[in-house]
Amino acid sequence: MSARAKVAASSRSGALSPGALSPGALSWGERLDIIDALALALEGAYAHLTLKRALYGFDVLRALADLRRQVPALSDLGFHRALTELVSRLRDAHTQYQGPWRKPGAVVSLPFLVEAFGPAAAPEYVVSKVDRVFVRDRRFTPGVVIEHWNGIPFDRAVERHAERETGGRPDARRARALESLTFRSLADAPPPDEEWVVVGYRDLDGRRRQVRLEWDELAPERAPAAGPGARAGGRGRMRRAIDPAAEAVRRAKKLRFNRTLWQAERAPAARRRTKAGALARFADFLTARTVATRHGRFGYLRIWSFDLDDDAAFLEAAIALLRRLPDRGLIIDLRGNPGGLIWAAERMLQLFTPRPVAPTKFALRATPLTLAMARAAQNQSELGPWAESLERAQQTGEAYSMHLPITPPEQCNDLGQHYGGPIVVVVDANTYSSGDLFAAGIADNRIGTIVTVGDATGAGGANVWEAEDLAAALRAAGQPLPDLPAGASFRMALRRAVRSNDAEGTLIEDAGIGGQPYDMTRDDIFEGNRDLIEHCAGILAAEPGTGLSVRRRGAVATVETRGLDRLDVYVDGRPFTSVTLRRDGRRSVRLPARAGGVEVVGFGGGVVRQRRRVGNPSNAA
Repeated sequence: MSARAKVAASSRSGALSPGALSPGALSWGERLDIIDALALALEGAYAHLTLKRALYGFDVLRALADLRRQVPALSDLGFHRALTELVSRLRDAHTQYQGPWRKPGAVVSLPFLVEAFGPAAAPEYVVSKVDRVFVRDRRFTPGVVIEHWNGIPFDRAVERHAERETGGRPDARRARALESLTFRSLADAPPPDEEWVVVGYRDLDGRRRQVRLEWDELAPERAPAAGPGARAGGRGRMRRAIDPAAEAVRRAKKLRFNRTLWQAERAPAARRRTKAGALARFADFLTARTVATRHGRFGYLRIWSFDLDDDAAFLEAAIALLRRLPDRGLIIDLRGNPGGLIWAAERMLQLFTPRPVAPTKFALRATPLTLAMARAAQNQSELGPWAESLERAQQTGEAYSMHLPITPPEQCNDLGQHYGGPIVVVVDANTYSSGDLFAAGIADNRIGTIVTVGDATGAGGANVWEAEDLAAALRAAGQPLPDLPAGASFRMALRRAVRSNDAEGTLIEDAGIGGQPYDMTRDDIFEGNRDLIEHCAGILAAEPGTGLSVRRRGAVATVETRGLDRLDVYVDGRPFTSVTLRRDGRRSVRLPARAGGVEVVGFGGGVVRQRRRVGNPSNAA
């Protein structure tokens, strides 16, 4: 067996088959059922319908009606491509048509990755990773500069591809186009028209060369800790904000370029119910290390994805990682995070702040269809809280229901602070959905500083539902969705998100979360984000540093402080004592003999800087 064949077998990868380009034929009636189902869902429940019309001058309902008239003249593949492109014009990765080529989790890929650095107005495109088993040209290595794509100047090729991409801003569309030139999910779009591409590049010696590379199909699978998620029975099935196609691509990159880690996550140790097993279980979602910089040593936490089902175990793993990091400051890298379980993203915020966290709020469009759904008895657990305001909206003409949180505020504040240093969060235009929500929570709750590669996050401001979830909710409301033929489906933004606190009511969709701009460098790509980390370390070093740790043994709490001038101690939710601090160091606080939960609040300059909770003598914070 050849090396290529061995890798294909181990990764369930293979050349793109011609049959994948020719899905089975549908009858005219089946095509019309697809159009009618989409029209009903978009007109009656799509969260951003009026926004998209206003921003892009595109009426998706009129376009569907026009496509309905064209059905007899279109080939089967032409119909699916036309419908895919039509829905994509909404610029909403949450809302996508999925044709009969659909293979959830499957990704087609070229055997290399291209990235950009430098200013957005004049980026340079370089190959950052190569799957050497699949590339015979030994001069095509990381570091070579991409100049042409099938004979088209590469920058123009990116622009042309961006015209068909989702994303509310030009930088977001370009970022997604750059990624999809080499990795494309088969969940949302047909396979590429071409079976190979010809890449023109300048090698490390400055010579211009060409290489022909073929598409392969990868099946990266979801991480073992991902849980049921969007599948039937998932605890958070309808509480997700995610671009599933981007998550599949993220997993495919890991399979293609880091097979050792991809295989390690399936080892028995990664599933053990121990502290080490919990960390291994979530290694696909969380990694952490200490970074040494010119400004000192800081923590670096990478949150790769929120596509999981057990938010409690995920947060336990995050807390365990945070305890290993220096408390002088933390860089949270959220770049490329495609989202996932809303609870996981919003509950995580409390780990980094002593102040109460206000979650993002969501609303339904006020239509007779959403009101019927919210009134239905079987939909009460998901949509019941919005029913009353939807009824009022029918009387007053309001376009949306009241905005209410999906993550209960008490759950956003039930664990308390576990990291006391200043925070910098790094995002990019591929930070999407629950990644947007996390960044919004950082900004709106004044938890830390946001650094953006590009103009802002990807701007996915909604809770997304799969077609089968919507169909079930509509059946319960007596408003059945037309049956979709086998293999055809869609997903849709059902509840739109708005920000909280100082940004109360501000939309996330098509705007995203901005911050301090940063341009990637060549050293960032090839030297482990060296310049980016130094930039963030400079921000952290300029922040005032305080620290607090609390350990309890019996009726004595041992408290260690740095940079604080007062401690308030609460026992079982009631004020117990207040201590004025004149110096940093360690001190003991004697507690009542039968004390239960203890909370210690640290002040600096009259402002709450730190907060820790210990529930019993074995807990430590």
